[in-house]
Amino acid sequence: MSIWTDTHCHLNHPEFASDRAQVWNRAQEAGIRYAIVVGYDLASSGWAIQLSTQLAGCFASIGIHPHDATQCTPETLRRLQQLASQPDVVAIGEIGLDYYRNLCPRQAQQRAFRLQLQLAVQLQLPVIIHCRDAYDDLLTILSEYPVRGVLHCFSGELHHAQRAVEMGWFLGIGGVVTFKNAHTLREVVQQTPLENLLLETDAPYLAPMPHRGKRNEPAYIPVIAQTVAALKGVSLAELSTATTGNAFRLFALKE
Repeated sequence: MSIWTDTHCHLNHPEFASDRAQVWNRAQEAGIRYAIVVGYDLASSGWAIQLSTQLAGCFASIGIHPHDATQCTPETLRRLQQLASQPDVVAIGEIGLDYYRNLCPRQAQQRAFRLQLQLAVQLQLPVIIHCRDAYDDLLTILSEYPVRGVLHCFSGELHHAQRAVEMGWFLGIGGVVTFKNAHTLREVVQQTPLENLLLETDAPYLAPMPHRGKRNEPAYIPVIAQTVAALKGVSLAELSTATTGNAFRLFALKE
């Protein structure tokens, strides 16, 4: 069986409160050996760390989502720095810009984004980026910091992907790639080098076909992988080796 890594899931989400252990067991049975549980505010970041100590193969990422950018106070940053000292914390995120929902003013989003990028530079940690309808501003800001990371659930145009790859970034590919109307994303996957791709679920969100509209789980990584492998013209074994290797390289994961 191939070994897979889900580089972005939210097992810390309330939707998994009643059966979290079973969900992770199903993932392991499907070959998902490793996962990054991603925080989106202080509470979920702390919970991600706790889960990383309870679920074998899970690691944690901590950060403030752009929807909650106004929460990114000096005290919050101090707390994030404290949380980052835990051994299973492998990234800052998810952080970034969201001009689609605009739940926080864009100026506040950019400020919180920059502050957390500075923290990542200080801690020498990679970052997990959330971006919707903001790739031009996002890539410009990223170019100003000596950071590396992944553009989670990539939804930009091909030229955005090409610029990101030139900057040394990874693209996170999830269930959306299985949707029939995902023409741009499929072209992006075809044109992006295998060494710049990561697989993710964003569980409980964005379940792949044929599970679309239902709760997503890390166990669905192989479903996503089938589409990606077909687009890249590689075997599942080759895709598994490449994407898990990419995850280990970016996040400095340990067995």
